[in-house]
Amino acid sequence: MSSPKIKKIAPLGFPWETQDPFLFCVHHEDFYPKGNEAMGPAVSLSGRALGNDFTIRDGFRMYHGQTVPGFPAHPHRGFETVTIARKGFVDHSDSLGAAGRFGAGDVQWMTAGKGVQHCEMFPLVNKEADNPFEIFQIWLNLPRASKLVEPHFAMLWADTIPTYVHHDAQGLATEVKVIAGKIGEVQAPAPAPNSWAANPANEVGIWTIQMAPNARWTLPLAAKETNRSLYFFKGGTLQVAGQPLALNHTAQVFAHEEVELVNGPEPSQLLLLQGKPLQEPVVQYGPFVMNTREEIQQAMHEFQRTEFGGWPWPSYAHVHPREKGRFARYADGTVVEKK
Repeated sequence: MSSPKIKKIAPLGFPWETQDPFLFCVHHEDFYPKGNEAMGPAVSLSGRALGNDFTIRDGFRMYHGQTVPGFPAHPHRGFETVTIARKGFVDHSDSLGAAGRFGAGDVQWMTAGKGVQHCEMFPLVNKEADNPFEIFQIWLNLPRASKLVEPHFAMLWADTIPTYVHHDAQGLATEVKVIAGKIGEVQAPAPAPNSWAANPANEVGIWTIQMAPNARWTLPLAAKETNRSLYFFKGGTLQVAGQPLALNHTAQVFAHEEVELVNGPEPSQLLLLQGKPLQEPVVQYGPFVMNTREEIQQAMHEFQRTEFGGWPWPSYAHVHPREKGRFARYADGTVVEKK
């Protein structure tokens, strides 16, 4: 049965399918064991394709890490990365000299702009117990006018990200972490200054949704031209606008229509991404996203010549000391420490 309120339903792939203004979305969940002295897995890595290990084995991947899981130094240009760290920790280091360790619901928002290198490593800081890990990484496009802005790095700490709570007629709760955008009077922290999300008229929303068993919630309305995608990644059964949405599927819905979510007998979790489209040409070559092939070639040549500022850290897979807590060190030298 089709619904006039739903554009499309599709299974979640790797990465997840996105709509303009988003370019990319991936959900990483790994069940890492205890950490060793180097903050890597305290188990044998024999048989893994280290440096390119995207196969789940013993419950976890190493990604491009050879000792510590993660993504050693790599460049970006022309878009933004939004990393939501739900479990475990991410160690960030970049070519601007900025750095940080974040987790427990923190979000890193990085505008690559004209070019930056960074590494994102997943240190297993706990030597006495397992190190469960879960993040979303989302790529948000930059408009042509902002593709070559100065790079920007910001932390949205978990205690600054507001929660919208809805109780339905039965008193059952839906809780929404508002990372970008607004629901009613609940306003997300300010995004990066040159972001497409910085203009409220663009209706960019990044929300993580948790529904209690049998809860109901109707999505708030947005403009007709706003693209809206729902990703059902944890739970049992769910209905969207009266149509079943299977677990590990996405529904692209019309933002100007009243779309009710009706959860089944298990708790459910979803990610929502929305925004007005840029409607500009997209030419991508790996970590570079521009508007023309000539601009991609220019990006490659500039990176080969400048390395976007070089690499000021002792390793391309740099991690911070085990005892270091959550923190952010910005390019201007400002340091913020969190408990």
